[in-house]
Amino acid sequence: MTENAALSIASTRTVDVSGISFLADLSGALFWDEQRLLVVSDLHLEKGSSFAMRGVLLPPYDTIATLGRLAAVISRHNPRVVISLGDSFHDRSAHERLSAEDRDAVAALQTGRDWIWISGNHDPMLPRDLGGTIADEVAIGPITFRHEPTGARGEIAGHLHPKARVSARGRFMERRCFASDGLRAVMPAFGAYAGGLSIRDAAFARIFPQNGFVAHLLGDRRVHAIAASRCI
Repeated sequence: MTENAALSIASTRTVDVSGISFLADLSGALFWDEQRLLVVSDLHLEKGSSFAMRGVLLPPYDTIATLGRLAAVISRHNPRVVISLGDSFHDRSAHERLSAEDRDAVAALQTGRDWIWISGNHDPMLPRDLGGTIADEVAIGPITFRHEPTGARGEIAGHLHPKARVSARGRFMERRCFASDGLRAVMPAFGAYAGGLSIRDAAFARIFPQNGFVAHLLGDRRVHAIAASRCI
């Protein structure tokens, strides 16, 4: 793979899904300007404390870091609606481990806007004491927002934590990415401790037949669109 091909087949700040153009924020969020709607996925709040309970000690700062990044992207776009696309909490009791300060931070983010928590496989029973509305999925116009991707047209989902690996300037670079073929999209994980799954995994082939999709890599300063078939 040549350096120029690896760098990008196009630079983009939008991800198109079923005729709707979403602004792709470098944080890993999508913004639908017409609806003033911000979408994030897989926050995995309190993943650090979940691991600690199993004897795997990680710095306990993932929740505050994730909420800080979320506050920044909300400040940039000032959305009317925020959708958190499932696995907002790392396990079923994660919300109980939120500190008072973190709860206050969530409440501040929700002030003056509609907030929708989509249930995920990690958090199927979402808490009702953190504000907002709970739903399994949400349909707005031609777009359906859900946690686990089915491959349906007009779908924006999370769950898979897509990442892509490319060769650039003589070295390999692996980054979180949006995966989209123009008809459907899978969002990157937003959480500070959330891992990633290579877009070369068979799970993506089931959603995007024949690798006919684009990886929108989150670079240092811009989003790079690279054909999935050209990623490593």
